[in-house]
Amino acid sequence: MAAHFDRRLRKAAVTTTVAAVAVAALSASQAPDVTADGNGRQTTSDNVPTSDTPAADSATGNSPYYTDLPPLNSPSPAPTTGTPTSPGSSEAGIPATVLDAYKKAESELRRAKPGCNLPWQLLAAIGKVESGQARGGRVDANGTTIGRIIGPQLDGNGFALIKDTDNGVYDGNSSYDNAVGPMQFIPSTWAWAGRDGNGDGKEDPNNVYDAALAAGHYLCRFDWDLSVQADLNRAILSYNNSQDYLNTVLSWLEHYRKGTHEIPDGTGSLPVGRSDDPNAGASPTPGRTGANPGSRAPSTPSPTKPPASEKPTKPGNPSTKPPTDPAPPTETPAPTPTPTPTDTVHHLENAGTTGLTATAGDTFAKKISTRAETKAGDAVGKVRIRFTVLGDTDATFTGGEKVAAVTTNASGVAVAPALVAGEQTGAFTVRATVVGRTVPGLDYKATVTERVADTLTSTGTKELTCTPGGEFADQVEVKATLKGAVADKVAVTATLIKSDADPAENDKGPYFKDADGKAVRTLTGRQTDAEGLLRLPKLYADDTEGTYILRLTTAGGATLDITLKVAEPAEPTPAPSTDPSTAPSAQPSTEPTA
Repeated sequence: MAAHFDRRLRKAAVTTTVAAVAVAALSASQAPDVTADGNGRQTTSDNVPTSDTPAADSATGNSPYYTDLPPLNSPSPAPTTGTPTSPGSSEAGIPATVLDAYKKAESELRRAKPGCNLPWQLLAAIGKVESGQARGGRVDANGTTIGRIIGPQLDGNGFALIKDTDNGVYDGNSSYDNAVGPMQFIPSTWAWAGRDGNGDGKEDPNNVYDAALAAGHYLCRFDWDLSVQADLNRAILSYNNSQDYLNTVLSWLEHYRKGTHEIPDGTGSLPVGRSDDPNAGASPTPGRTGANPGSRAPSTPSPTKPPASEKPTKPGNPSTKPPTDPAPPTETPAPTPTPTPTDTVHHLENAGTTGLTATAGDTFAKKISTRAETKAGDAVGKVRIRFTVLGDTDATFTGGEKVAAVTTNASGVAVAPALVAGEQTGAFTVRATVVGRTVPGLDYKATVTERVADTLTSTGTKELTCTPGGEFADQVEVKATLKGAVADKVAVTATLIKSDADPAENDKGPYFKDADGKAVRTLTGRQTDAEGLLRLPKLYADDTEGTYILRLTTAGGATLDITLKVAEPAEPTPAPSTDPSTAPSAQPSTEPTA
């Protein structure tokens, strides 16, 4: 605690000077249109844990991050967006557009993944640690950063080794990947995690609305509940697998939860410390600035003692020995880089995955397994395998994403997360590729079949009758079950057939009506509800009397015939007459008997 307090005191003493030095360094250290952040962030699931225990390899490649701590005080309660700026440290405040992006991302995730319980303050905490809230909110009116925020190239020299995956489209580097934007995505991750957060039809990692929404989906990609501390820790560690990183993010999360305030765009403070800087948190020294960790300030050569053969002579007493030319420097050949496991992968093999079939809405019983091998067929461990769902399908991996990446184990095998079938039936492909190496992908065929039922029963007990040219008073309602359990979302086909012996569609008798009021004697595309129930539209009758059959069928073999009668109403039976003239006489006859 004392160390944190001391760091805050030191930071308070360098506000204006640090900002000026940082802006100068940001402008001078990069190519045109690039104002580098240099913290090397990557928010990728290429190395995400496949269980509740964070993997040794983090999503960021354990890259450096900003270590600035929150100020001691913060306004309470926190004003909402659009209210006047509250007094307080600019470092505690969040630029207006950036704050709006975080809150919009939270709102969207509450709708799309309500079980995740993502708070906008978590996005703010990560945004602070990753880029200093887009370098103090230096964004335009649409939320796009003014100048790109580019991290150092991830070439394995103090950072993760991630070879180029985007031909330099996002990061301007065709050899290695660099983290990009206010939430510091690497291009290979943005390819699947990117989102359009501001509705402009583009997915831009340099736009804070797009990046914040993508980060929210990344943090919610598993079945984590971020209101549970253990799951919250797992999500943050999947961003950067470092306990110090976790503690730093949590400190900002707690700070923002207690209250923060909106400040104008572009007025936020620039970060001054980085995790790999031994003097992080201390005052900057000449020749160094913590605001641009990716740059290297030119070093000032220290004076060296001249060699004995070149002793200086006194003025006016020139040396009688001419100076000799120094020997040319010996060139040291560059060391040959040690091949990484990824460099040794020659091909991918199916590790025993067959029969990928599931009913709509169900989870596939089998998981996809891929083995990375050398040319000789040896297993290659610690290689990232990316699994991508392709084709016209709404199937996803667990968590709702269409891309997942898993690191191979010691046997060279990577097992993809479970596939979850959507409601769309048909075949699709899951492709496995090696991250960071161009080798042919391995395709797996999967099929989603329609939901089925084995029994249909009528819920009504009345006889369904109608007069010619009239309409049936009661509608047909049925219930579908599968092995005795409710069968929901099952497609039911209803056809008025000619007879038991002839299932062809009848051309007379009862009928349904389409949207234009025309007669229809076959209905398709009707599904049972969550209770397995389906009520058909109202039935009508033409002028033909008779007994007819309505046949209902489902996938899975369920069939139900319902009898329909069309007839004129029966003639009423006359009641016995009470007229005295027709009633038999009760008096004895006076006529003589023959």
